This record gives sequence, C-alpha cells and structure tokens, in this order.
Amino acid sequence: MLACSSVHCFREDKMKFTIVFAGLLGVFLAPALADYNINVSDDNNKAGSGQQSVSVNNEHNVANVDNNNGGNSWNSIWDYGTGFAATRLFQKKICIVHKMNKEVLPSIQSLDALVKEKKLQGKGPGGPPPKGLMYSVNPNKVDDLSKLGENIANMCRGIPTYMAEEMQGASLLFYSEKCFTTNILWIVNISFCGEKVAY
Repeated sequence: MLACSSVHCFREDKMKFTIVFAGLLGVFLAPALADYNINVSDDNNKAGSGQQSVSVNNEHNVANVDNNNGGNSWNSIWDYGTGFAATRLFQKKICIVHKMNKEVLPSIQSLDALVKEKKLQGKGPGGPPPKGLMYSVNPNKVDDLSKLGENIANMCRGIPTYMAEEMQGASLLFYSEKCFTTNILWIVNISFCGEKVAY
C-alpha cells in the first residue's frame, strides 16, 4: 500500500469535504429555490370560485394563481421583487396592475408555510374570513409595461393593461355596483372596480 504525502492527503480530504459540502448544500437549498404547485377547488362551485392552482417560485420571488371558472376565469401574479401584482381577466381581455398591500397579502414565506401545512388544499383553512381589498381601476392604458417588471410585462403583453389604486373608507361605497372580485385561496378577496371591469 502506498503512503500518501501530507500535501497529497490534504488535497484528497479537501476534495472530499468540498463534494460532501456541495451535496448537503444542494439538499438543503433545493426546497427553498423550488417551484411547487397546489390545487384548491370548490367542490360544488357554490361560491363561484371554480378551481384554483397556485405556483410559487421562491428563486424568482413570484407567486402565480390561476382560477378556472368558465367565463369568469382569471390569472394573478404576485411579484414580491417589484412589489406589483397583476390580474388578467380572460373574459374582459384586460390586465389590471396594482401595488401589493404587504399588510394584507401574505408574504411569500407565509404562503410557503400555508402550502406546507396543507391549509390551502381541499376546503380551505377554516379560519377567519378572508381579508378584503378594493381597487379603483384607472381608465387610461399603461404605455410602458417594462416599468412593472419582467413577469408582469410578460403576462400582460399584447392586451390592454390598466393601473389600479387601493380604495379605503367612503370611496368603497361609490364603486360597489361595478366590481369584479377575485377570491384568492380563502386568504384575501380583491375587488377591481370601474368601467373597464363592469359586466
């Protein structure tokens, strides 16, 4: 058996350590960077929410919610990196973009925890009623989608896109008749109000 010199043995030990470290890093880092999907459905479609699918990409700091409910289907993207969210209303063929209210919308970490605890699957968390947000949709089209971030620009490219501002207080009563409401995962109800979304 050949004896190794101290330099040669040190190099082998260092290489083994590097390989083991890289392997462990991959094991622990992969779940944090992975995409995952969950499906939530309303068994009898009583609330009109249809079936929702959620995809979270921790690496890009983005959550995507697809709601399939016939003519009232929509897709929403929450871009935690830019602080903007967008909802595409398929029947209206429009995109609505707004700033994310981080006090009401769950953080990507909270959404991750809810998914891991399986509280969003089946019939929902069974906890308190969802929080509500109401937005007034500006009738002027957005000219430059690039300022909203790549994810939102890609989703809204080629369709009319409008900005919306959060409403609070007395202004909530003014738009109550002309709103489109998205119920997102039994966590938050977001209403978009104005002429562009009225049915």
